Amino acid sequence: MLVEHAQQGDREALEELYLIHFDRIYSYLHVSVGNRHDAEDLTTQTFLRMLESIGRFKFGSAPFSAWLFRIAHNLAMDHFRASRRWQPEEDVPEPRDSEEASAEDAALHSIGRESMLELIDRLSPEQQQVLTLKFVFNFGNQEAASILGKTEGAVKSLQHRALLSLQKQLGDR
Repeated sequence: MLVEHAQQGDREALEELYLIHFDRIYSYLHVSVGNRHDAEDLTTQTFLRMLESIGRFKFGSAPFSAWLFRIAHNLAMDHFRASRRWQPEEDVPEPRDSEEASAEDAALHSIGRESMLELIDRLSPEQQQVLTLKFVFNFGNQEAASILGKTEGAVKSLQHRALLSLQKQLGDR
């Protein structure tokens, strides 16, 4: 309902969408790009893009929040490409469910939050994004895949590889 009003140009609806989503978009971009200044700029750009293209948002294709995160993600990727720091991860075969669960359990329950954040910084940017979307913002595989422009299998694979990497780093300690 709120999105429909915003699509019709209702200023209050647009402001409400901004207020509802600002903190999560800014947090996502801050984690993605690693500094406050760029995160602020990209957050502003995200909401400007939202204003420009909200009329093209289609209900049923993805939740509005996933659509908005996709805009933020694309801007972050453009930022990385411009600075030539982004090196995409290769797609790998989808892991078996039992391996994924054991890697997740071992990695997430073995260390504290601060240590985990230090270890996460050592992961590839794509692995960091998947873990951020899944465990910080509580998106499911389908929504994370929509945001990142990947298949659900690729998201599961990135999550699996990230968690295995964290587990290995823990073993090396």
